Amino acid sequence: MIAIEEAGAERRTAPGTAVGRIALSARGVRKSFSGRAGKSVHAVDDVSLEVRRGEIYGLLGANGSGKSTLIRVFSTLLEADAGDVRVFGLDVRADERAVQRLINRVSVEASFFKKLSAMENLVYAGRLYGVAAAEVRDRARGILKRLGVAEDRLHEPLEKLSRGMQQKVAIARAFLTSPMLLLLDEPTTGLDIRSKREVQTFVRDLREQHDATIVLTTHDLDEAERLSDRIGVIHSGRLVAEGSAEELKERHGARDLEEAFMSLTGRRLEEADKGDDEARP
Repeated sequence: MIAIEEAGAERRTAPGTAVGRIALSARGVRKSFSGRAGKSVHAVDDVSLEVRRGEIYGLLGANGSGKSTLIRVFSTLLEADAGDVRVFGLDVRADERAVQRLINRVSVEASFFKKLSAMENLVYAGRLYGVAAAEVRDRARGILKRLGVAEDRLHEPLEKLSRGMQQKVAIARAFLTSPMLLLLDEPTTGLDIRSKREVQTFVRDLREQHDATIVLTTHDLDEAERLSDRIGVIHSGRLVAEGSAEELKERHGARDLEEAFMSLTGRRLEEADKGDDEARP
């Protein structure tokens, strides 16, 4: 078993972060699924962490490490088998509806009405959150323009758009409601380098301009280092290290984040863990 490291005494804090104000708190979270041959798989195994208001917190882990399962627990899509999760002090079980009004999530498997256009999907999503259609259209145009999407593409059926373009629409959908806590589960998967940079810039701007707190899972070491104030490393369902990119590199005498990751987990980031740690329920 790999013991979690102590983070450095001094951590970077996002501009405007209120000292001591915790946006997301997890204590002893566990989640298991039935795997192959009925064997129980511990997707999340006794994870505890805190994310401060205004912070961008990166979760870094290989395929099957449990990071996406953890995000689904935070977003109320899955219920933990054990442990406690709170969003701005609200319990995700007891105060589920109130928590859902404070958060939004982007995932690599975003769902849409594929026959409808991007704008029609966004208007529908906005109305679910009580945002008027005209306001949704204005916001959507502004967001997608910043993400590099031409306005004439907004009226094409989603099924006609590329995978990367659909992912940008999913990102716009999450940003429409200006959530206090944004959960980004591999948001730039499928995007080219230019589109990744556009999304990363927009994420930073969202934090700085709207006091958003962001939890980001990624396979992209460069993305984790560019965006994250702190990084948590997930391995086999456990949080094995936490700190800024510089702290993690210094602690392990590593030249870069990949070396630090290999020192912590014994494998490269692109290698999948053994077993089906992120099996769907």
